[in-house]
Amino acid sequence: MTLPFPFPREHNWPPFFTPQPNTTTRQDQLRKWSDLIQSWCRHHRQYRLSLIEAVESPLFHNATLRKRLDIREARAVVDWMTKSEEEGGGGRRAEWIPDAGGGSSSGVMGSAQGQGPRTVAWIWWKRPEEWADLLVEWVEGTGQRGSVLTVYELIQGEGTMSQEFHGMDTDVMLRSLSVLVKRGKAQIFGGEGQEGVKFF
Repeated sequence: MTLPFPFPREHNWPPFFTPQPNTTTRQDQLRKWSDLIQSWCRHHRQYRLSLIEAVESPLFHNATLRKRLDIREARAVVDWMTKSEEEGGGGRRAEWIPDAGGGSSSGVMGSAQGQGPRTVAWIWWKRPEEWADLLVEWVEGTGQRGSVLTVYELIQGEGTMSQEFHGMDTDVMLRSLSVLVKRGKAQIFGGEGQEGVKFF
């Protein structure tokens, strides 16, 4: 059973839901929204965020205060999350999904079918590079180097049940494995849906 999500105290402050005019306050507000979105997605094991659905959820809508982020402001927050810190953004903790017609394999927020551009984003509560590091730790810790595993085994297998990447969105797993391929630590082979991975 999933425990209720622990909202930060800012979520109960009306000004949190209104874009702040002061630049410093605005940056702080965006950072807090970014932290909240990442925590929410992590808590719900959610890898994609549909803004159209999220603006109706408790994440962006505090029913007690009767305050919500509208879709435009939610998009502005996620836009900030997609930029690097050097660009004055949130450290690339989100990435817009260009064609979000395929729906969400996490199932938490439902399908993204038929939604337009910049309405669905990956939320990187761990970036693919960070997931890749965790995969390497697990491979080395369980003596799997040199062995071949299917992507399905990595995501759903009994051997990974204690791991944070268990139950991961398949696309996120493939992105993370691609990082390992670039590092020369893995090889992916096989067709779509039947991918195997060899770890080096």
